[in-house]
Amino acid sequence: MNTANSTKQRTEKSLEAMRHFSETYAQRTGTYFCSDLSVTAVVVEGLAKHKDELGAPLCPCRHYEDKQAEAAAAYWNCPCVPMRERKECHCMLFLTPDNDFAGDTQSITAEEIRSYTSH
Repeated sequence: MNTANSTKQRTEKSLEAMRHFSETYAQRTGTYFCSDLSVTAVVVEGLAKHKDELGAPLCPCRHYEDKQAEAAAAYWNCPCVPMRERKECHCMLFLTPDNDFAGDTQSITAEEIRSYTSH
């Protein structure tokens, strides 16, 4: 099997899993994506990359000395502890309705993610 093709399939699978998770979690928690969907797209893509690289959706918006150790500790794995406990999302992926940056949507398509993240 072609390694590049296998990696691309794995990445697409992770991206779809993180997209679906994000939509479901937003609906379940009554939170909304950022009014600038490019923010949402970049965060979802970052979660998918970390899921592929680390085996866990480690928050992509923080700096870590040791990403593998942080993923294993699970504190910053999405949804992170601050989000679960206080609905505080550092990445602006899950925003409460009273947040100035909150949009009115809880969905994003795979095409939108690709469009915003293709460099």
